[in-house]
Amino acid sequence: MQEKGTISIHTENIFPIIKKFLYSDNEIFLRELVSNAVDATQKIKRLASLGQYNGELGDLRVEVAFDADKKTITISDNGIGMTADEIKKYINQIAFSGATEFMEKFKEAKDANEIIGRFGLGFYSAFMVADRVEIETLSYQDGAEPAHWTCDGSTEFEITEGSLAERGTEITLHINAESEEFLSEHKLREILDKYCKFLPVPIKFGTKTESEEDGVDEEGKTKYTSFEVDNIINDTTPIWTKSPNELTDEDYLKFYKELYPFSEDPLFWIHLNVDYPFNLTGVLYFPKVKNDFEFQKNKIKLFSRQVFITDEVKDIVPEFLMLLHGVIDSPDIPLNVSRSFLQADSNVKKINSYITKKVADKLAELFKNDRKAYEDKWTDIGLFVKYGMISEDKFYDKAKDFVLVTNTKKENFTLPEYKEKIESTQTDKDGQLVYIYTNNAEKQDAFIQSANKKGYDVLVMDSPIDTHFISQLEQKLEKTSLKRVDADVADKLIKKDDAPEHVLTEEQSTKIKEIFDKAINKPAYKVELESLSPDELPVTVTMDEFMRRMKDMAAMGGGMSFYGSMPDNYKVIVNGNHKLISRILENDNTDAQAQLAKQAFDLALLSQGLLTGAELTEFVNRSVSLI
Repeated sequence: MQEKGTISIHTENIFPIIKKFLYSDNEIFLRELVSNAVDATQKIKRLASLGQYNGELGDLRVEVAFDADKKTITISDNGIGMTADEIKKYINQIAFSGATEFMEKFKEAKDANEIIGRFGLGFYSAFMVADRVEIETLSYQDGAEPAHWTCDGSTEFEITEGSLAERGTEITLHINAESEEFLSEHKLREILDKYCKFLPVPIKFGTKTESEEDGVDEEGKTKYTSFEVDNIINDTTPIWTKSPNELTDEDYLKFYKELYPFSEDPLFWIHLNVDYPFNLTGVLYFPKVKNDFEFQKNKIKLFSRQVFITDEVKDIVPEFLMLLHGVIDSPDIPLNVSRSFLQADSNVKKINSYITKKVADKLAELFKNDRKAYEDKWTDIGLFVKYGMISEDKFYDKAKDFVLVTNTKKENFTLPEYKEKIESTQTDKDGQLVYIYTNNAEKQDAFIQSANKKGYDVLVMDSPIDTHFISQLEQKLEKTSLKRVDADVADKLIKKDDAPEHVLTEEQSTKIKEIFDKAINKPAYKVELESLSPDELPVTVTMDEFMRRMKDMAAMGGGMSFYGSMPDNYKVIVNGNHKLISRILENDNTDAQAQLAKQAFDLALLSQGLLTGAELTEFVNRSVSLI
């Protein structure tokens, strides 16, 4: 048997194109060739189970080996093998059936994954790293003869009689000069560990030394004998391939540590298992979330039939769940995980919705079954839940029953519970319910205490996402607004009909305003006189709720950059009913009036952390002189 021929391509040579476009991701050649070998091995197993192959299966495995001197990498299996005719069909024809379409559509391709898999080019990824590729193969079929195929990266191939005596396929890559980095045990182990760690057929890569007890020595100490064993690099039955009732909590935690060796234990996990209308298995873990959550994304690994594909799962997993860790495996996700193709794929959209529903159901179940444990985890879970409610309406509809709000006394409430708690005290004269919150309880303590004196409850909203969550609550909750506790003085946070009487005359009010305007002398600070409770502070500095919220969003990159560039403007609220204001009016010395006004204003700034630099030094010196 000997045949030479040309692979039929109706356009320019495809091999330089493969090398050019896939060069940046050339390590995937090993993923593709090992995956093909695993498929061939699983097929012979399947044929035997159907009674279509009656020979000995033997020890089914795939082996990866390299020879640095000969500059070769070999991938071998004892799967179904191929006849010479099958080589012509599967290697020469089918792999190139999409070549013309490939040339037209993907000349501008940036991502190797846009190409691999889509056009059956998996085998030909070998030419990214090899000058010449050889196949030795022997089919499982009775009477089959071994065949040998070779190709040097041009469109010409040669088929001759092969030398393989056992069923299976052996692919040898003669590595090119630019790719000699792959002729290293460390490099190959790294790639196998990344892509092939959980393949369903044992993958052998070299050997390793093990030892066993072998009696005792003269001193009575245990002796050990060392021996070499095959180094199997993969776990063929990872936990997501098993049924949840076969697994213990320890199994899930052990697997988590395997995936993320340096992470704290997760809070809980969700085992995914669905076979209609698409196939999907996996385990998603809720990690302990730190506030720098941007750095914790891309921790979910996507597999297809236990072959690692990518950890860029943006379109498969909803955006708000990108902070989860774990594994998703679905044969229904196309191997070419280019974003443009994923978004258009209907299975991807279904999987996205399914994962959202599973997470919502799991959280609802935790909340219902053990509220105390749920509340203990809320600091970590809350970020996911709020993020999800903001980004997905369907998730909001479910989560509104188990989202919690926490007040400064560390009490937790669901939204209906909280409404019931504050309805009688925090409804304004127009029937609007007002939620009061702090984003920094320490810094805003004076305002919180003033609000508490009036019987108001204050929520803590200090996570990175709360600025957006607050806006969403205002949109979703009926007749409800949210105000930060320092947005105004306590008397004015919730407009009531029972405002205190003004003790100053109109003339006195004008005079006080002039004294403060002159003492402050800052255009960004607008003085307003209010009739507040005598127990309130003489001067309070606030920023308008709307303006400050817009600035917070701008700081978070929330598309409000216009507000971010605007100068800060503050209200200086002077409490006309405070005895210090009467003292200022009674003092005939204009310097003393200005000094008292400035001192009261600086105290208000100090309580907000707005007094710094030379002004702070001046305040300290003035305070000493007043003492």
